Amino acid sequence: MIEISHVNKWYSPTFQVLTDCTTSVNKGEVVVVCGPSGSGKSTLIKCVNALEPFQSGDISVDGTKVNDPKTDLPKLRSRVGMVFQHFELFPHLKIIENLCLAQQKVLGRSHDKAVAKGMQLLDRVGLNEQAQKFPAQLSGGQQQRVAIARALAMDPIVMLFDEPTSALDPEMVSEVLDVMVDLAREGMTMMVVTHEMGFARKVANRVIFMDRGEIVEDAPKDDFFGKTRSDRAQKFLSKILSH
Repeated sequence: MIEISHVNKWYSPTFQVLTDCTTSVNKGEVVVVCGPSGSGKSTLIKCVNALEPFQSGDISVDGTKVNDPKTDLPKLRSRVGMVFQHFELFPHLKIIENLCLAQQKVLGRSHDKAVAKGMQLLDRVGLNEQAQKFPAQLSGGQQQRVAIARALAMDPIVMLFDEPTSALDPEMVSEVLDVMVDLAREGMTMMVVTHEMGFARKVANRVIFMDRGEIVEDAPKDDFFGKTRSDRAQKFLSKILSH
């Protein structure tokens, strides 16, 4: 579903943020991307739907080459759900309006169909009673669940998550992860940047460990947690799992 081949990205001539990154995500697979702060995780996932440009290499999603100048990026992005760290909901729109806007503008759905789809998804994430509220009236965990529902409203073929729980109070993390676990179990193709190793152990098929812009480990979940090969990954895991 996602092919990443020899991707390199520089922020400046002297600062390379991604170095020869190569990996893939198969249909129905859940891949967790982890690593220390500044390792290039978020940059890599944003390159998948061209929110970040890259200088060399190739990325394709379901056979469509992201970095081909002829690619219709808005059309591609409409098929790739993206959930950010800080929700990115429109504060002046009600929750149901947040879910309907892109359905109507991008997919051309009628207002009634968009509302029906939006309500169905709000029910799925346990928030149908919040449909007429504004984002500021919801908790952080609720807003992130709305953001997931909004991404799902576009009928994506793959979902990208960029540290979806890192801005949340600890009490709210589990309600967001529960929705993501359900999605994974339903067979959604997912690429998730996160430090939530419990989530990785529960649903990931593979774990990618990055450091200084490079993919250091790309291993099945059981191998990664059972016998990580690099010293850097071992050190990262010992710190993150010690509490």
